[in-house]
Amino acid sequence: MTPTIDIGKTLTAAYNLYKDNITTLLLATLLGSIIGIFTLGILAGPMLAGLAMITLALIDKAQPKPDIGDIFKGFNFFVPALIYFIVYLVALMVGNFILGLIPLLSLFLPTLYGMALSTFAMFTIFNVVDRKMDVVPAIQASVDIVKANFWIFLGLNIVAAVVGGLGALACGVGAIVTAPMYLTTVAIAYRELYPAGGSASQT
Repeated sequence: MTPTIDIGKTLTAAYNLYKDNITTLLLATLLGSIIGIFTLGILAGPMLAGLAMITLALIDKAQPKPDIGDIFKGFNFFVPALIYFIVYLVALMVGNFILGLIPLLSLFLPTLYGMALSTFAMFTIFNVVDRKMDVVPAIQASVDIVKANFWIFLGLNIVAAVVGGLGALACGVGAIVTAPMYLTTVAIAYRELYPAGGSASQT
């Protein structure tokens, strides 16, 4: 059967997860963002890996319960996380540059490309930290499961991105508050597709 998720249920579960663990997720996101920025993006990948690990641990109700410091466990995946971040950034920049050269279409094609790229790659970091996959297989696995039901995953990605970016409307001040909603949404979807200790769900 084609892998799929229920967008409404996924968003509700993501909201409840964030609401019940707002301090941990909010402060971990803030810490990870600061470290990523001040290291000029060098540690952005490992910080994202750490955030993914925290989020999955909260979903799985792991004991002891994860805390803010667990973000540094992302360093266990330093190389694949860094390579993924670089590959994604290069793919985004090159694609946007090329599409930006197309007359008339340059106003919206880069945006469409960016959303498609992020959708295909949305489960990559979770494949790395949860399924212990190397970068290329992790990317390929994410692409494979997304392309099997692209439109539903694109819809989820768009809604999650909008919800996660709502804080930017307040001159960016609230972005750090709403940003974790994107990661929790994708994490919930990932765990539905890949139950803890199991194989991919095809429901």
